[in-house]
Amino acid sequence: MEKDELQALREIAMLLAILVRRNTLQSTVIQEMGNVGMPPKRIAGLLGTTPNTVNVALHHARKGKKKKHEK
Repeated sequence: MEKDELQALREIAMLLAILVRRNTLQSTVIQEMGNVGMPPKRIAGLLGTTPNTVNVALHHARKGKKKKHEK
């Protein structure tokens, strides 16, 4: 991976951390990261949480989407 690409990824990770700290719900950030295909273990590492927390948040997000579609 190119040096510029690595720097861009670091900056994105920092931005996500800032969003979480600035009252953007962590579950919302987790859901968005999951939506783009990032694995739970990686999301957890970037956000400083556990893979279990990420999996629970993704489960709740999927469950919420399913309820909306049923109505």
